[in-house]
Amino acid sequence: MSDGALSPTSALAIPARRDQFAPWKAAFILAIHLGAVVAAWHTTLAAVAVCFFLHWITGALGICMGFHRLLTHRSFKCSRAVEYFLALLGSLSIEGGPIDWVAHHRQHHHYADQDGDPHSARDGFWWSHVFWMFWTPSEEGRQRMIERYAPDLQRVGFYRFLGHMYLPLGLALALLLYALGGWPFVLWGMFVRLVLTYHTTWLVNSASHSFGYRNFNTDDLSTNCWWVALVSYGEGWHNNHHRFPTSSRHGLRLWEFDPVFRFIQALSVLGLAWDVHTPPARAVPPGNLSDEPAA
Repeated sequence: MSDGALSPTSALAIPARRDQFAPWKAAFILAIHLGAVVAAWHTTLAAVAVCFFLHWITGALGICMGFHRLLTHRSFKCSRAVEYFLALLGSLSIEGGPIDWVAHHRQHHHYADQDGDPHSARDGFWWSHVFWMFWTPSEEGRQRMIERYAPDLQRVGFYRFLGHMYLPLGLALALLLYALGGWPFVLWGMFVRLVLTYHTTWLVNSASHSFGYRNFNTDDLSTNCWWVALVSYGEGWHNNHHRFPTSSRHGLRLWEFDPVFRFIQALSVLGLAWDVHTPPARAVPPGNLSDEPAA
């Protein structure tokens, strides 16, 4: 990693060997998708609105801004209260607790598309998109990964709490939605929302390492994919991100719209975020970025 990215604490490689098939993960993902299909028969305008509202606050703010740009890369600073709130929102996306999520993503940047990357695109589109999650390391391997890639989060009790409680917290949200709007709110606010959030996250790992163009010649397969950026609130400008991993801004060209960065800017204006990292102007000179398509 470069340009201030969080570096591993040891020169010894931790392989991304997935030595245990996790059938419960496959069953859980399948059940969520089946629930999303059932939602078609329980559709109300209010339920759809709830779905997209929760997708924004748990996906865009929780995962993209909280788990990714803040906790993983520390691309800006904020108060502990704001940080914890964003982490809580991210946990409601049920992509795991923040410690495991961050550890996996830092490992991905360390070995991007090489041996050791947990979801290398060189192992195939569908592996990097979803199948990698169904094979998990042993508990010993998981602890080694956390000790190496997320010791800062592991020391924080609140993040350990979220790691244990993200599923019960998701269930509590489902019960609240049922109380507010019955099964339509549950099916759209949980099942459809989770399917949308999962695939927008996964597309960054797969499509944004397969389709699009490259502004920078990084040592990986990362690309800038406009349609992934569109559905992932700016995360699809992935080649830019791999070049400047600690930048809070992913969209660098005029047309590379980055809603999450705009929200970080809004927090900065309000005094809720500071030390907002962006690439130095000299590193992205106008007219010198290549439009070379990805191979």
